[in-house]
Amino acid sequence: MADEINPSAAVSYDPRRHLSSTPRSAARAITNPRKDDDGNDMNITITPRAAHRLQTISETDSNPELALRVSVESGGCHGFQYLMSLINAKDIDPAEDTVFENEEVARKTGDYKAKIVMDEPSLELLKGSSIDYTMELIGSQFKVTGIPGAKSSCGCGTSFDIA
Repeated sequence: MADEINPSAAVSYDPRRHLSSTPRSAARAITNPRKDDDGNDMNITITPRAAHRLQTISETDSNPELALRVSVESGGCHGFQYLMSLINAKDIDPAEDTVFENEEVARKTGDYKAKIVMDEPSLELLKGSSIDYTMELIGSQFKVTGIPGAKSSCGCGTSFDIA
């Protein structure tokens, strides 16, 4: 007998938790913008959820210079893995790091704009992707989504392989 869907047992749809419906927020390189081999700007996007979460952390920590560092290293079960850490934007290396800033404030309160920091090799692999903040049953986390060059990724969500 085929499985039937019980409409009374359906889970309600919450667009804030549906990744594909998350709008993308423009981010601009405010420090050390980079171009790829074809002369195109290497950019990322920051989802409103990620910007909102970074603003909340910044306000809680009373740190207007809070930034999320995203770096890629060899490893994981698919060849590359990305790592994330919260840093003070004043501590970046202006020669090595590119700092992206959300073009708008995530909430009406405060004036914090989300900042993402990447070194050049990491940006080369993650250009065109989005930084999101996901809320799942197993926990909440920042996540890189939509990596254009990725041909596969693993269930953990932090390991990927490049085509």
